[in-house]
Amino acid sequence: MAAADELTFHEFEEATNLLTETPDAATTSRSDQPTSQGHVAVAVGSGDSYGAEDEVEEESDKAALLQKQQQQPGFWTFNYYQSFFDVDTSQVLDRIKGSLLPRPGHNFVRHYLRNRPDLYGPFWICATLAFVLAVTGNLTLVLAQRRDPSIHYSPQFHKVTVAGISIYCYAWLVPLALWGFLRWRKGVRERLGPYTFLETVCVYGYSLFVFIPMVVLWLIPVPWLQWLFGALALGLSAAGLVFTLWPVVREDTRLVAAVLLSTVVLLHALLAMGCKLYFFQSLPPEHVTPPHQAASLPTNIPLSPTLPRSMAPS
Repeated sequence: MAAADELTFHEFEEATNLLTETPDAATTSRSDQPTSQGHVAVAVGSGDSYGAEDEVEEESDKAALLQKQQQQPGFWTFNYYQSFFDVDTSQVLDRIKGSLLPRPGHNFVRHYLRNRPDLYGPFWICATLAFVLAVTGNLTLVLAQRRDPSIHYSPQFHKVTVAGISIYCYAWLVPLALWGFLRWRKGVRERLGPYTFLETVCVYGYSLFVFIPMVVLWLIPVPWLQWLFGALALGLSAAGLVFTLWPVVREDTRLVAAVLLSTVVLLHALLAMGCKLYFFQSLPPEHVTPPHQAASLPTNIPLSPTLPRSMAPS
């Protein structure tokens, strides 16, 4: 059986060495515990303690948490929209590539936006498309006049305004209506989780990029080739929209999903056809009609005198 001295508390050798090295260290006696001898605890430090460091870390964590929980600025302020334009060139190019190469099962929102929609790409894509539409529409008439001098051409600057209003209204109003419809269907179908409004606008904005090279290729004066380029661009753009919206609408009924996706494709087709028929219509040639000339009789033919009515034979 162990002796009684072996069961009593002993001063550790490390504590003695620490007291020798740091004479200013404080010693406390744990007399409140039921022990036969006091247990000496050594607190080593030159003024700073571990407790103070823990308090500093807790305060920094609280400050970071408060910074994250700060109220976001209102939508009427500039700072609110500044975050949607905070995107670099590589991200924009990556999203453009994703819109040009849609793949089944490859969601554009989940793979490219990643909960960070931007307005920079859609804004400049719409502006570029409107400008290219107006310029190529005028160039088409210039080239047609060179082939046929009878066609009269005058610069049509109003096409810039028409193109800008049409493209921006389509890129904002159609996503707004689609987002509102999906929000309404979410109340009917609880499993239906729609995208945010900015994600929907972003998807539509990037889907319009494929129309820019299509409009440039419409300068080729071959009607069937123009319609072929239009069909290819429409197919790529509409496929990207369908593949992106399908994970959202597949939880709804088949009828609603089919009608919704058909409406999206139909509106996209109407936009493409409207651009083709309005901005690339050929002016009819001006037929210059000669002035009406009265038929003149030769002077050597004598004119018969007009007889009075009373002398006319009965």
